[in-house]
Amino acid sequence: MDGVQVSKLWQRRQGCKFNGTSYITQRAAEAVFTPEGQKQIRETIAYYQKNAQVMMDAFTKMGVWFTGGKNSPYIWMKCPDGMGSWEYFDYLLHNAEIVGTPGEGFGKNGEGYFRLTAFGDAQKTVEAMERIQKLNGCSR
Repeated sequence: MDGVQVSKLWQRRQGCKFNGTSYITQRAAEAVFTPEGQKQIRETIAYYQKNAQVMMDAFTKMGVWFTGGKNSPYIWMKCPDGMGSWEYFDYLLHNAEIVGTPGEGFGKNGEGYFRLTAFGDAQKTVEAMERIQKLNGCSR
């Protein structure tokens, strides 16, 4: 009797058992369109918009140029004092224990800019912006 290749049996099993998106994923996607799903989506978006507003208010108070936040959870800011984006990353990390994304990671045109996100905890967002304001000599 010849041996059986497990890989061929596995491929046959997968081909028969998996035929597209899993049932649990389909049900989750369906739930998004229910009234309760729509309510939860609005609440989640409002939560992150509030975080973005906290960030925009702080940058406005500090006189820091920024873009985003209104229709995007990401806020791009100009690095202060002519710092490079990686230099500002290190500065924030070591002096305020804040992590963001150096603009240079998005290509050469991102150099000199820094990206922060509103996808986070509300209290931690407030605390992070207080730390940034303190670094810039601006207290709440």
